[in-house]
Amino acid sequence: MARGKLRIYLGAAPGVGKTYSMLSEAHRRVERGTDCVIGFVEHHSRPRTEVMLHGLEQVERREIEYRGTVFQEMDVDAVLERRPSVVLVDELAHTNIPGSRNTKRWQDVEELLAAGISVVSAVNIQHLESLGDVVESITGIRQQETVPDEVVRRADQVELVDMSPQALRRRMAHGNIYKPDKLDAALANYFRPGNLTALRELALLWVADRVDEYLQEYRSEHSVSTIWGSRERIVVGLTGGREGRTLIRRAARLAEKGAGGEVLAVYVSRSDGLTSASPKELAVQRTLVEDVGGSFHHVVGDDVPQSLLDFSRGVNATQIVLGTSRRKTWQYMFGPGVGATVARDSGPDLDVHIVTHEEAAKGRGLPTGRGARLGRTRTVWGWLAGVVGPLLLTLLLTNLTTDLGIANDMLLYLSLTVAAALLGGFLPAVASALVGSLLINWYFTPPVHELTIYDPKNIVAIVIFVLVAVSVASVVDLAARRTQQAARLRAESEILSFLAGSVLRGETSLDALLERVRETFAMESVALLERAADTEPWSCAGSVGPSPVPRPEDADVDMPVGDHMALALTGRVLPAEDRRVLGAFAAQAAVVLDRRRLQEEADQARLYAEGDRIRTALLAAVSHDLRTPLASIKASVTSLRSDDVEWSEADEAELLEGIELGADRLDHLVGNLLDMSRLQTGTVTPIIREIDLDEVIPMALGGVPEDSVVLDIPEDLPMVAVDPGLLERAVANVVENAVKYSPEGERVLVAASAIADRVEVRVADQGPGVPDEAKSRIFAPFQRYGDAPRGAGVGLGLAVARGFAEAMGGTLAAEDTPGGGMTMVLTLQKANDRPPVPADLSETATS
Repeated sequence: MARGKLRIYLGAAPGVGKTYSMLSEAHRRVERGTDCVIGFVEHHSRPRTEVMLHGLEQVERREIEYRGTVFQEMDVDAVLERRPSVVLVDELAHTNIPGSRNTKRWQDVEELLAAGISVVSAVNIQHLESLGDVVESITGIRQQETVPDEVVRRADQVELVDMSPQALRRRMAHGNIYKPDKLDAALANYFRPGNLTALRELALLWVADRVDEYLQEYRSEHSVSTIWGSRERIVVGLTGGREGRTLIRRAARLAEKGAGGEVLAVYVSRSDGLTSASPKELAVQRTLVEDVGGSFHHVVGDDVPQSLLDFSRGVNATQIVLGTSRRKTWQYMFGPGVGATVARDSGPDLDVHIVTHEEAAKGRGLPTGRGARLGRTRTVWGWLAGVVGPLLLTLLLTNLTTDLGIANDMLLYLSLTVAAALLGGFLPAVASALVGSLLINWYFTPPVHELTIYDPKNIVAIVIFVLVAVSVASVVDLAARRTQQAARLRAESEILSFLAGSVLRGETSLDALLERVRETFAMESVALLERAADTEPWSCAGSVGPSPVPRPEDADVDMPVGDHMALALTGRVLPAEDRRVLGAFAAQAAVVLDRRRLQEEADQARLYAEGDRIRTALLAAVSHDLRTPLASIKASVTSLRSDDVEWSEADEAELLEGIELGADRLDHLVGNLLDMSRLQTGTVTPIIREIDLDEVIPMALGGVPEDSVVLDIPEDLPMVAVDPGLLERAVANVVENAVKYSPEGERVLVAASAIADRVEVRVADQGPGVPDEAKSRIFAPFQRYGDAPRGAGVGLGLAVARGFAEAMGGTLAAEDTPGGGMTMVLTLQKANDRPPVPADLSETATS
């Protein structure tokens, strides 16, 4: 049976028109004769959406009773029995009521697709699992109902339902989404222009990334090697020199000129030893490219120009940015250079920008790690000059009409030997000397065309020629090797200097250090392994790269660090001279790991120190604040027991009332102390259940005078998912604090409202208020703002309230009250399985 097709309408926020678009698509399919039904669609009392339901068949929903309330869910069995060609299923991220066939609605959709039924669904960008943290940082709300990204990515078609923030807010103002009594709260909170713009950008970027995936798959399946400039992707070729910073900034400016431009910095390292770049400079450039919104890539390849071109075509780049060559003029005899080669071979579909910089023509100046090897290209040219060069020179000299003399002939052959030594080293130069001596003997010393020499002077000349040629080759080769060794020592010293600097700077990122090891030695993966004893199995303390090895013996290179730790590298076998630098990296990795663990212990010690500070502050508070009500109780009791005074009934009642008030205050103070202790030790375990606010908040007002609070809790307010006991304590502390600071005769307003998928409880007073710089301090333990009298509390009320709110998944923040005063905003999570209420903001905000 063929799997059904999934089409998803993706929106940036509630109200952009996903359900309307989905229903419009259903009408189009019905008009074309497709068997299309509605499995579950929620119109949220929006008139225009409700009208679109007319004319479409709806499968009857299944009713489920849960905790005394009847809920409606999609009846998967009924849809399977009906077997339409297409079914509409709204709210893909919805959590089903316990007792349903599946836990999540997207699981219902997967079952329908597996049965061969095509599905049209809708979801908001904030409900994607991977974007939960990002959405929370934007809106301040953690989405409880999510759908795995892979479910949406597997859809056969994802259509973005887009609308500008201004247009969406106008739609709301016209009453097309929510009723008028909910507009102000919605526009001032979740539907602020900044929130909507950020969510819209998230949706656009997510869809754009998915389009890129489709494009890459298509290019791969159809073996498309040419570049399609669907968007500007700019590759920056880095050498590890300081000019890389200039190139990155230039590429960033080029990317800004086109919408959706992307910068990809790539460093190509050779595979024959230490890479030829400064690790310190590469780390700086990595940070710079990430700061401008780009990405850093490390590629291993001996042919740098070809590796750059292969990488650029692989990522479908449209432009390459390279720096002007650092080589001096005479160095061009060894080849045209990377920039010229890339520009020549790039083709018509890839633009190459050569950017000037301050390091141009100053010499390569970069440390190299290729030991005494001169590279494949130079070696080939050296052998050509040493072997083919004498043959060509012989052909030229034998066809000249004028005899230059054997001395001049030898000088010409000697120049080829020197060239072979400069290009290829000692062996090509020796070969050149031998070939040259044989050719001189055969063609230019009598008797010609014989390997014999009659004149002793010619014998001496040829012997001297061979000795001079070999000597020159030895000197040139020695100088080349000394230069390479000096460059290598420079590379090693720079790496060791960088490691020493990282120790002094106290850098503690193990992953960053291992990544530098991988880049420095051009390896595939690096892992730091450790074990507790010789007989214990190895465990990975940190790794970078794909498929790190589980044991040192499985690695291509392993560097022991002590008895029970090793650095394991995979990719190739390192030459012996590289192991000294690798040992320094391994020692530094062990230091970083120890420092990280010491930091964790220090953090734990700070927690203990904070506990000691709390205990010290507690003792200071107990010395006065707890003794005050005790002193009042003791004085009243002593007075009642005194035989010297005859107390009237009214006096006795007053003294007893004083005892009761003191006991209540003492009970309140002790309760807050115990609550703070539970929060500090992490023993607060909330028991979350669904409850109406009007069942909890009135009980929390028992500790304040009846005429001091105005309560405004709408009857249609959604249920909240909280711990009733913790919520009561939190609200009680906040209200008591507000009443304490309210002027005489002014009442505190306690109001609740639903916004998106949360419920807010606002406690507003008309007191002196708190400056912005002090708003965070009032939630610290044992802090009281202003001239609060001693005995008014130990300064734990708001700290306990915030701790309880966060334990329940909510927040508590302070805002200014319009006209003066302070408003405490307690944000709570709305219950997921609350039946939809017409025109209720919190229910529709999750559509």
